[in-house]
Amino acid sequence: MTTSSDDPHFVLADRRGIVTASGVEARYDDPHVAADALRARDVDAVVGALPFDLADRAALTAPSVLGRGGHLPEVRPLPPLRQVAEVPEPGEHLDRVRRAVALIGSGELRKVVLARAVDFESAAPVRPLDLVAALRSRDDRGNAFGVALAGGDPASPWLVGSSPEVLVERHGDRVSCHPYAGTAAEPDGLFDSAKDREEHAYVVDEIATALAPVCCDLEIPAEPSVTRAGPVWHLGTRIEGRVNDSSVTALDLALALHPTAAVCGVPKQSAAKAIASFEGERRFYAGAVGWTNSRGDGHWRVAIRCAEVGVDRTSLRAFAGGGIVAHSDPDAEFAETENKLRAVLGPFSLIESVRR
Repeated sequence: MTTSSDDPHFVLADRRGIVTASGVEARYDDPHVAADALRARDVDAVVGALPFDLADRAALTAPSVLGRGGHLPEVRPLPPLRQVAEVPEPGEHLDRVRRAVALIGSGELRKVVLARAVDFESAAPVRPLDLVAALRSRDDRGNAFGVALAGGDPASPWLVGSSPEVLVERHGDRVSCHPYAGTAAEPDGLFDSAKDREEHAYVVDEIATALAPVCCDLEIPAEPSVTRAGPVWHLGTRIEGRVNDSSVTALDLALALHPTAAVCGVPKQSAAKAIASFEGERRFYAGAVGWTNSRGDGHWRVAIRCAEVGVDRTSLRAFAGGGIVAHSDPDAEFAETENKLRAVLGPFSLIESVRR
């Protein structure tokens, strides 16, 4: 399968349309260096992916062309997948949840997000942009993204997904976030679930605290709403405000917020340490994907409901996680990850299904 240097190496789609980037003027492993270049207007834009751990290598570029109104390929059937591994095995994930609950009971944590992955082989190569198109066609809000993970090279591994969660968006002086936390397969009872309300409150409180120094006129609804996102339902809260300083870009805001309690935990440093101990390196899963231009405007989404497509285009690793709090049930948490995996696996037929 061939790729052209003119092919986009970045796509972010939502209900308003499709943003694409192609060509590379500069590459950034360090997101703070990229943010400095934007503020200095040394580059016109920065696009790409932030890792879960900001100390790890980012996949950011200053593209030659960034524009809205791009097009995706026509939706076509994707090759079937065969499951080859679960990382970790189900029993180990259940044990990790139990150990995390014990840590919370000891007072070391209040919440931690634990994730798992499932590896697949496809019967034929999967073109990343075809998967982006398929995921967008299946999402009620048209959400989908795709990012080449090696310096903007379209032939590199890609992170592809359909994330419902806006980490941060900035247009002019207006800033908005829309965190999701608290998940159920059906909406009934979700709003009144003490476990899910607790999990969601941690996220909202943390985001409000992070935005307070750089934003004014913050508007935070007193109650979350129940929102469908593909095969699952979430508690969500839309947070809005205005930046105090016009030099603060969308990328600056993303770096200040990431990782939120929706993908990490509370307290953040203790949760991140626990995640590293349980899972090792997450790479780009639960990071962020997005763009920012030299005016400071931009849109960053949490990198969930996603999979990494290998350079061979026949290997695919899908990811899912869930927030663990004091009253979490291991079996229910495992079932939640399976429901979330279906979001990115939906366009495929499975020769061997995800374990039910």
